[in-house]
Amino acid sequence: MTIVGTKVLRKEDPKFLTEGARYTADLVDPRLDGALHATFVRSTVANGRIESIEIEEAMAMPGVVAVVTGADLPESLRLLPGPVPLFPPEMLNRPVLATERVRFVGEPIALVVTEKAYQGEDAAEAVLVEIEPLTAVVDLEEAATDEVVIYESLGTNLAIDFSTLGMSTGFSNEAFFEGCEVVVSQRVSHQRMSSAPLEVRSAATVWEDDRLVMWMSTQAAHGARDGFATAYELDAGSVHLVAPDVGGGFGSKISPYPEEIVLPLASRITGRPIRWFETRTENMIAMGYGRGHVHYATIGGDRSGNVTHYRIDVLSDSGAYARIGGFLPLFTLPMVSGTYDIPHVETRARSFVTNTVPSEAFRGAGRPEATLSIERCMDLFAAEVGLDPIEVRRRNLIQPDAFPATTAVGTEYDTGDYERALDLALEAADIDELRAERDRRRDAGDPIAMGIGVSVYVEVTAGPAPGGNEFAKVEITPDGKAKVYSGALSHGQSHATTFAMIAGDQLGLPVEDVELIQGDTDLVAQGTGTFGSRSTQLGGSAVFEAAAGVVDKAREVAADLLEAAAEDVVLDTDSGLFHVAGSPSVSMGWSDVAAAAEAGSLVADKDFNANCSYPFGAHVAVVDVDTETGGVTLRRMITCDDAGTIINPIIVEGQRHGGIAQGVAQALLEEVTYDPDGNPVTSNFADYSIISMAELPSFELVAMETPTPNNPLGAKGVGESGAIGGTPAVQSAVLDALSGLGVTHIDVPITPQKIWTAIAEANA
Repeated sequence: MTIVGTKVLRKEDPKFLTEGARYTADLVDPRLDGALHATFVRSTVANGRIESIEIEEAMAMPGVVAVVTGADLPESLRLLPGPVPLFPPEMLNRPVLATERVRFVGEPIALVVTEKAYQGEDAAEAVLVEIEPLTAVVDLEEAATDEVVIYESLGTNLAIDFSTLGMSTGFSNEAFFEGCEVVVSQRVSHQRMSSAPLEVRSAATVWEDDRLVMWMSTQAAHGARDGFATAYELDAGSVHLVAPDVGGGFGSKISPYPEEIVLPLASRITGRPIRWFETRTENMIAMGYGRGHVHYATIGGDRSGNVTHYRIDVLSDSGAYARIGGFLPLFTLPMVSGTYDIPHVETRARSFVTNTVPSEAFRGAGRPEATLSIERCMDLFAAEVGLDPIEVRRRNLIQPDAFPATTAVGTEYDTGDYERALDLALEAADIDELRAERDRRRDAGDPIAMGIGVSVYVEVTAGPAPGGNEFAKVEITPDGKAKVYSGALSHGQSHATTFAMIAGDQLGLPVEDVELIQGDTDLVAQGTGTFGSRSTQLGGSAVFEAAAGVVDKAREVAADLLEAAAEDVVLDTDSGLFHVAGSPSVSMGWSDVAAAAEAGSLVADKDFNANCSYPFGAHVAVVDVDTETGGVTLRRMITCDDAGTIINPIIVEGQRHGGIAQGVAQALLEEVTYDPDGNPVTSNFADYSIISMAELPSFELVAMETPTPNNPLGAKGVGESGAIGGTPAVQSAVLDALSGLGVTHIDVPITPQKIWTAIAEANA
């Protein structure tokens, strides 16, 4: 039975399409009967000193059971430890509830606990918080000047310089470019973005004697469990964390936030269960953002189109406290040269704090930034030397016979054929006809200008190097079916289908006979979670090897039944039957073996470790730009995304579609913005232009598979690919459409206002 590589409909869909998902806010559990509701009092000031917090009026309001402030927190709960202990402690240790200072609008100050959810809104407004405003700094480049310092005791906004950690090469001097005939520089901005999961943050909690039970929307159940154990000074076994259905995460739900951490304390104080479900506005102003980079990039080479030198200075916005987002240049720096064989590369990276929401990971997390900058530079370099940008890319791509290929910054790519991916995408797009149409319209002076954009990308998944690990256990049930216990946690990635296919191939069982158990720390012994496009290559490989271990144990049982040596017994995975090699006439199935086996013996687990992998691909975007209004219409999007061995084409196509949509959104629409005082401007979906089907064509997906040797499946990640290749392709297409008007660069998102302004400035 060969299931892997075939199109199998998602096992998850019937439930979602009929009874519906069961999210944290939908939980029906007797342990939550009589639950109270949590509402947070948040700072309305971006930077300031708290002078007083008065709760008396709120406490007297109907339905109010308790108001919790920072003064009520025990020492172990006052600070939210940072995930990367390399930042200054003042920046790293975020207050769970602010007591003396606030550093961004939306920072939690107090927790109001009420009988009904609606009562919390009025009561929260009745908590009087006096704050002395201080000057805020929200612009990353302004923060880098240290003219306004957020942490006065440190005297600087610099959170981390990656050169001091040996993670960047540092810069030499301007002699670096002396041998280049052509040198082009460009500031490239990567705007703040919201992951905007359809399910906002949500949690519920109760104490069972001294054991904490926590339900929450998370991407990493075991990591979240450990966070609560640390905060409440418990051993891990004293925390039971359950992740019900999770409605999207995109990186923003990896680690617990202060709001979730403080809920068990409120439950302990009141002696009752607590529920919390944030509003969309709370999500937009208080959940971690992604991206937030500014790059200063310089590229050099000769007039024949050969790129020989590249230098990039990375500025990263950590937000008000140094969280994982401030450390994400760790993913950017190894990938700065992209798919290109550039012999001389210099890098520098620094993260700075600003009076904005602490940044977190967001789909791609550092790799989209690296790709957007190098692809933008390749376009600018091609324009400077007067060559076609596709031809310049082709001349500089790493060649297939170079793999495993080591770049100038020391990153070793596993496998790749970048030129073939480019050729396949161009062929599917019919590039010659597209160019002819563009040129005809340009010559005719059509006010609706057409543009063609191309990007070639490579990213790292389950990384950065050296890789990562994931846990799986496979168990045969008494009726001869299988259960897979996985430390990965699906929140849209279809693990129930993918892992069932992998286990089914090993066990000779149909997909419907394999059940996935995930997201429950009492049922799954350990796990890392789902992020960084790691699940199939690590979690799937763990399932693959655990299933093989179960087969080995089952062969021992079958050998006794067949009166043969275990080494002579084989499993026919097409039929799911055991028999003696060469004698298939006498056989038995999994139910026979399970009935004869000692109870609980047909089980195996695997903590799988492997190196990271490097998916790659090429995207072609075709746009129409109204030069009179600045409006952009994406006409076509053709992509070739190579993720190694494909387990299920349907699921991979879904991941590609979602990633491409977010990549296009970054190019054209979405941006988190603040006013100069640090007030969020994009606080709901009326102001934050989340992309929808109305702005997108049907994507044209080209297949290509280049397996990696780094795991037994040959699989690479695919969840982030579209978000990495899509943005530079669309940016390139828009600028190609405007090239005849003298416009050379517009930062993403390329909004109609930016286009109209750029055209007007070029005309002036």
